[in-house]
Amino acid sequence: MPRPRPLSGFPEFLPSDRIVEQFVLDRLRSTFELHGFASVETRAVEPLDRLSKQGEIDKEVYAVRRLHAAEDSRDELGLHFDLTVPFARYVLENAGHLQFPFRRYQIQKVWRGERPQEGRYREFTQADVDIVDVDALAGHHDVELPLVVLDAFGALQTDLRLPPVLMRVSNRRLAQGFYAGLGIEDPAPVLRIVDKIDKIGPDRVADALREDAGLDAAQARACVALAGIRTADASFVEQVRALGIGSELLDDGLEQLAAVVEAGGRYAPGRMVADLSIARGLDYYTGTVYETNLVGFAELGSVSSGGRYDALATDGRTSYPGVGLSIGVTRMLVPLLGRGVVTASRPTPTCVLVAVDAEETRGAAVDVAQRLRRRGIAAEVAPKADKFGKQIRYADRRSIPFVWFGAAGANGEVKDIRTGEQLPADPDRWEPPDSDLRPAVQTRWEG
Repeated sequence: MPRPRPLSGFPEFLPSDRIVEQFVLDRLRSTFELHGFASVETRAVEPLDRLSKQGEIDKEVYAVRRLHAAEDSRDELGLHFDLTVPFARYVLENAGHLQFPFRRYQIQKVWRGERPQEGRYREFTQADVDIVDVDALAGHHDVELPLVVLDAFGALQTDLRLPPVLMRVSNRRLAQGFYAGLGIEDPAPVLRIVDKIDKIGPDRVADALREDAGLDAAQARACVALAGIRTADASFVEQVRALGIGSELLDDGLEQLAAVVEAGGRYAPGRMVADLSIARGLDYYTGTVYETNLVGFAELGSVSSGGRYDALATDGRTSYPGVGLSIGVTRMLVPLLGRGVVTASRPTPTCVLVAVDAEETRGAAVDVAQRLRRRGIAAEVAPKADKFGKQIRYADRRSIPFVWFGAAGANGEVKDIRTGEQLPADPDRWEPPDSDLRPAVQTRWEG
């Protein structure tokens, strides 16, 4: 069989990299649960017509069908491209069993058929947190949720010495109110074009607003001027006022965004700024929107984004507004792993290899391993009763730090194969150093 060719955009981690990923996911789970979020998981597929109503993303949805399905089959399904759309459906289906406001986190794979490049993949893991309520969601949750995510990134920064993050926030009501004051009747294409300003620059955005959204030159200039406002405090309010545009919707958006930015300055100083270029390209956002970058790794794009959605989940009678943020775990990790910024101390969880004297005594070795495992020490038994030197080399190749020789009790000995030190040991009492008990995640970033 010929060697298979890799599929671009579908990253697969080696065991050592997977250890790093699991470490990160565990830290995220721990932080989310500390803030009272419950875990859910949803199916991988949704109806195509549901997925294709969420803005420009419909071009990237992977369609799914049974290989031998009839041509007229109505099972038009697609792999979910984010976790918000399936979560909205989940809320509608399970509303009678949920307590509101409902706080959920969800860590799953998602799929997008976009051009693979660093930080962008066709299959990747996201970690989402959302708060939803019935009919109305209190505005303070727009303030609370970004602080939860900044807390999660803060835990990773502490544990891994990863670069800090900077969260940029804006507000759809602010932008739409401003556009309404300019006489723009359809804000959706304007928002999508402005959302590209970091990629194509203000001049090309102004051109696109005239050519593709039908704005006149004065309207395009005003939209670009609004997108250029960025402050670390609530002073953006006066800068927007100075542009001379007013509307009730704009006032509402300014008030909402000021509350978020002021809370960020109080509880996460230096980690949040108001940036009115942030628009978010998905149609379901209706209020505060967020994007987050790793400081010093701007080329990765946003590693966490989201916003408020007031009408994504509705059955026609009851609405379930929410606010959510998503962390692009794969987007963040793959480049860092590839550059050696984060690594695992060893590629296996095994702390001790129990040597086998002879196949006839393998049972005694299995007994030692079992007694170590019952005490939380990861152990495996040597695959062959080779000479001890070969068994030590096997442990060394797998980066297992200790090898156990002999039976339990007084006759047992454990060898640190890195230093050569060999000491008597009892499997019911012996303790490895804390640093060797499990693989450690190491960081080589010196920023």
